[in-house]
Amino acid sequence: MPDTSIIKVYGTNSCSDCVRSKAFLDQQKVPYQWIDLEQDTAAQEYVRKLNHGRMITPTIVFPDGSFLAEPGNAELARKLKR
Repeated sequence: MPDTSIIKVYGTNSCSDCVRSKAFLDQQKVPYQWIDLEQDTAAQEYVRKLNHGRMITPTIVFPDGSFLAEPGNAELARKLKR
């Protein structure tokens, strides 16, 4: 059974917004699981499902089931209450 207690960051290594979001989470010491969409076709379909057919990166899924698609640092900070 997948771990639903941790934030999951779906993205690609070539995506500057993904790199920025991961750096922000690292700076805030927020644990997360990185899912590389270039390596995981099932994850690609999941991201498309969440985003109405669009591949938006990063897509960040929270333990409560909510998600943010391509958030800026301020939006991410609000969600994390930081």
